[in-house]
Amino acid sequence: VFALIVFACLVGDGYTSRPEKPQLYCIFNHNEDACRYGIGIGILAFLACIFFFMVDVYFPQISNTTDRKYLVLADLGFSGLWTFLWFIGFCFLTNQWSWTQAEDVHIVADSARAAITFSFFSIFSW
Repeated sequence: VFALIVFACLVGDGYTSRPEKPQLYCIFNHNEDACRYGIGIGILAFLACIFFFMVDVYFPQISNTTDRKYLVLADLGFSGLWTFLWFIGFCFLTNQWSWTQAEDVHIVADSARAAITFSFFSIFSW
């Protein structure tokens, strides 16, 4: 759920433009990489959650203990990696938000703060 919130906040309000210039830019200090990183890990986290949920559903039907062991280790390894990536994302988005100029922020400030907040929450949920 947190990955969807981060993804939705960045896709919906992560890009904005000035009235005099129609070109879109990322709200996080005009750094396109900040928005791309948040969107990327949000999408991949959501897809991974779906995959591991399906693994959990079919887990009792897997009779081979070696396969079970590898699936559990893959889940554990992926969760550890994604915890680290969410931490990097939180630090990156927070840093870019702190350097964002006040005149560049209008209505979308709440979505940017929500993306940062739920990136932080994702660290603990993974």
